[in-house]
Amino acid sequence: MRTTNSLALLTDLYQLTMAQTYFQSQRLDPATFSLFIRSYPPNRGYFVAAGLQDVLEFLEQFTVDSTGIDYLHSRRLFADDFLDLLKGLKFTGDVWAIPEGRLAFKDEPFLEVTAPIIEAQIVETFIINQVNLQSLIATKAARCVHAAGGRAVVDFALRRAHGIDAGMKVARASYLAGFTGTSNVRAGQEYGIPIVGTMAHSFVSSFEQEMDAFRAFIASFPNNSILLIDTYDTLAGARKAVEIAKEMAANGQQLQGVRIDSGDLKKLAIEVRRIFDEAGLKSVKIIGSGGLDEFDLADFTVADVPYDSYGVGTKMGVSADAPWFDIAYKLVEYDERPVLKLSTGKVSWPGKKQVFRMRDERGQLQKDVIALREENIPGADPLLQKVMASGEVAVRCPTLEEIRDNFMGEFKRLSDPIKAIRNPASYPVEISPQLTKLREEVGRQLGGPE
Repeated sequence: MRTTNSLALLTDLYQLTMAQTYFQSQRLDPATFSLFIRSYPPNRGYFVAAGLQDVLEFLEQFTVDSTGIDYLHSRRLFADDFLDLLKGLKFTGDVWAIPEGRLAFKDEPFLEVTAPIIEAQIVETFIINQVNLQSLIATKAARCVHAAGGRAVVDFALRRAHGIDAGMKVARASYLAGFTGTSNVRAGQEYGIPIVGTMAHSFVSSFEQEMDAFRAFIASFPNNSILLIDTYDTLAGARKAVEIAKEMAANGQQLQGVRIDSGDLKKLAIEVRRIFDEAGLKSVKIIGSGGLDEFDLADFTVADVPYDSYGVGTKMGVSADAPWFDIAYKLVEYDERPVLKLSTGKVSWPGKKQVFRMRDERGQLQKDVIALREENIPGADPLLQKVMASGEVAVRCPTLEEIRDNFMGEFKRLSDPIKAIRNPASYPVEISPQLTKLREEVGRQLGGPE
């Protein structure tokens, strides 16, 4: 079987059937599509934009190679002249987007694509796929970081992520949103993220005695000395860790910490902390893991449970409580004619747009205004930037560290009620009078409700 590195056919079939119909109907004019999220999942009050770098790379490299053309021809579905068009098809359009790491809110365009309609249509599936997953995970991760109350949080999600690509993107998106590292070695290599990890229960149980496992590990990794103490009896494991710490001190070394991965994590942390403190080992850190998410971390923070950091895996890596966004990519302009959708509950906003962010006198985020692209609001920050022009990336792509720093800086300026883990307040998002007027006019022309 022949394989291909091209991602051009990573699309839904109906994108191609529509594209052929556009081609044969000679509807080839520029179109603008807007990508946005219609509503918040439960307990969400904001989104973290992510995935743009992968979108830009895909668009810049877009091509249907000969293997793809041969496959489509074998389906006996498409006309030869349309397949000839696909052979030389490149993406030649423009993209305006909210930079990665910026906060976004419902109904706001994360990005808008303007290109000949065939190009803009075919790339829809990939764009939604990347922005949905990465923004979903970045938002979940940001919630975990906020809930941890200043304690470090590390990504443990790879083993239960939904596939290899998802595992990589989870590591990147969670780091972008404030996680301090990942267990994913490949992501560390690819993205420069700090890698974290020591031992599993299988390592401990492979030794006849728990103490033998601890001593063997410390002998190999005296400078990465974190012991997993809950394989058998957590409190007994903690007391053995005290012995290990004393042995290390005699050799001029220091036990860094222990990890608790099961049981009553709140109660065990308190008792383990007491054991170490009574032994004069106040510097030994306690790491919590095992099915945690932001709701657990928030409860631990309120109760001042003595964890120093957390490993968060499955529930973050699949955004377990809200595993999808109601994300849409809708046509808003064709051949310079504004268009909209009037379906019940899914009415869209026509025309090319801009989002303006306003701050109060203290620099805190005050409100956003969704407006037409040509509008200007003095003193407000326009979020959508022109990141691609005529099919080529038009800006310097920031490093992951820069994206992370920008996110953390802006997140500090979002009020705590909107960041709340449960029942957050609503961030104000307004529609400009000009955009409201345009939707009313287009609605009247289409015979729908104003």
